[in-house]
Amino acid sequence: MAFIFLIVILGSTYEKVPNGFAGIAIGLCLTLIHLISIPVTNTSVNPARSISQAIFVGGWALNQLWLFIVVPILGAAVAGLVYKFFGESDKE
Repeated sequence: MAFIFLIVILGSTYEKVPNGFAGIAIGLCLTLIHLISIPVTNTSVNPARSISQAIFVGGWALNQLWLFIVVPILGAAVAGLVYKFFGESDKE
């Protein structure tokens, strides 16, 4: 989900895209991420929220906390690399 979210952010804020629509695209993408991933994995897009809930629950939640921190970072890094690779093709 972080991969898709970052691709939407980078694509909607690209300099050749019309101004004024980035907020709509980003907001709708974030809404879609919540609608899809919360029922499936009870995910949180904000790592600070993941940490706070894991501290309150303890035990198994603390054991899984690393997934909610490392995987979004990896997804965002891969999205940045993919966007850089495909975004460079239109330079003249």
